[in-house]
Order: sequence, then C-alpha cells, then structure tokens
Amino acid sequence: MIDDARFRVLISGRWLIPVMAHLAEARGSRFAVMLARLGLSRSALAASLDLLARQGWVVRNPGHGHPLRPEYVLTEAGLEIGAFCKRVMATRAQLGLVTGQLSRWSLPVVSRLSRADERFTPLRTALAPVTPRALSLTLKQMLSTDLVHRRLEDRFPPIPIYGLTARGRSLAEALF
Repeated sequence: MIDDARFRVLISGRWLIPVMAHLAEARGSRFAVMLARLGLSRSALAASLDLLARQGWVVRNPGHGHPLRPEYVLTEAGLEIGAFCKRVMATRAQLGLVTGQLSRWSLPVVSRLSRADERFTPLRTALAPVTPRALSLTLKQMLSTDLVHRRLEDRFPPIPIYGLTARGRSLAEALF
C-alpha cells in the first residue's frame, strides 16, 4: 500500500493510474504508444505526464533518440507507485472493469468502505472535497457494477448504508 498523500495524488486525475501502470508494465513507453494503448487525448496524456513528472515519479528518458527506446520512464521513486498502479489495473481487468467505468472517486470510496460500512454523509465528509452529486453518481455507478451494496437500516425514515460487495472487497485488496 502507498501512503495517503501519494494515493490522493493518483486519484486527482482520471488517467494517472492507467499511465503509471502502463509505464510499469512496459518499463517505459513512447508518447504515441501511450496514446494508442490508453485511448486518451494528447492533452490529457501531456497533462498526466506533466503532473507525474512534477511528483518525481516519471522522467523523460535521457537516452531517448533511438526509435525503440522509451521516451518516458519511471524514476526510482516511481517504481513503487508503478507497481501499485499495475496491481490495481490488473484487479480492475480481472473484475471486467474498463477505465471509463470507474469515476475519479471510485477508488477512494472502495478504500473508505473497506474499513466499515458507512452512511452517505460521513462518507462524503471523509472524502472531502467530493461534492454530494459526484459521490451520489459514483455510488450509483458502483451499485450497477456490483462493487457496492446498499441496505436500508430499519428506522423512520429508513437510513441507507453502503458497504462493499465481494467484488468490491477484491478491488480493496489491491489497494492494500
């Protein structure tokens, strides 16, 4: 598991985990190859690589120049992060979850619910700065992909409580 600060950086962008996983798996890559493999726009890839470089996890290959040499490689600090991202992406693939199927807040929700089932408001508070709408949409999406279950506590009014399903727990195991 990586620390909370690095996890927050990784979830700050939709493509950071897939880019890091690809770089870890391929042991570096060229810009054009990442565009084709990951299916994102040039600007999104450039912004992701820029953020990862500012974190010190990715660097332009100083030996680049030959067509077969990777243009971007992981730094020593990025190797651990890359291994983590590779594990998360492998679990997502095993569960049949493609990159676009999970929102930015899906992994933080999985991480939080791995500790205990929670109501909406405490979950929102723990995941600040998530908006209520973003969290609601994320939970609906996760309910439809069978990562989260919702049960109603027998009160008046009934209180919904969210928890992880078996599929959600397997994704949570990849985070720790």
